[in-house]
Amino acid sequence: MIEFHTAGTPNGRKVAIFLEETGLPYRVHRIDFSTNGQFAPDFLKISPNNKIPAIVDTDGPGGRPLPLFESGAILFYLAEKTGKFLPADPAARAITHQWLMWQMGGIGPMFGQLWHFAKSAPEKVPYAIDRYQKEVDRLVGVLDRRLGEAPYLAGDYSIADMAVYPWVAGDWFGADPAKLPNFARWREAIAARPAVARGMKVP
Repeated sequence: MIEFHTAGTPNGRKVAIFLEETGLPYRVHRIDFSTNGQFAPDFLKISPNNKIPAIVDTDGPGGRPLPLFESGAILFYLAEKTGKFLPADPAARAITHQWLMWQMGGIGPMFGQLWHFAKSAPEKVPYAIDRYQKEVDRLVGVLDRRLGEAPYLAGDYSIADMAVYPWVAGDWFGADPAKLPNFARWREAIAARPAVARGMKVP
């Protein structure tokens, strides 16, 4: 059983999508940010960085429980555990790692900062909004170009696509699908997967 500690954010949903795609049994533990649930002592034992998502695999290596935090690390672990959505071929595997790390180092932080400054900050700071909007636009351009070379980020559908999709599922960040045909085609294909639709509703 995967004990899944999460909230309704893109980082949480990427793991939810994987769990739904593979059918791994899991139980959701919702972390309530409004009551500072991320700082609860029991949660900090699993996620010392007080961020979601985090898991405990009650049947980890050697049959012992394994707690893990950081969404990328969780996706790697679960993909290796199940043998799904991470290719065995070394070159294809490295490419999958590459695009997952691109999401972790680029899409996640930059989209998160844009959301904060454009949507959540009590004071609008034009310099910050412009800075992060330009970087988000650049990253979406990288995504569109890559998807002009391959149907999915790593060639076949993989944990890299699951990691990116929740961040770009809407149009709040200013993307014009008409000008990004490869991105638009990919996004429609991902959205049409039943497991993705279920994962996007967790928790």
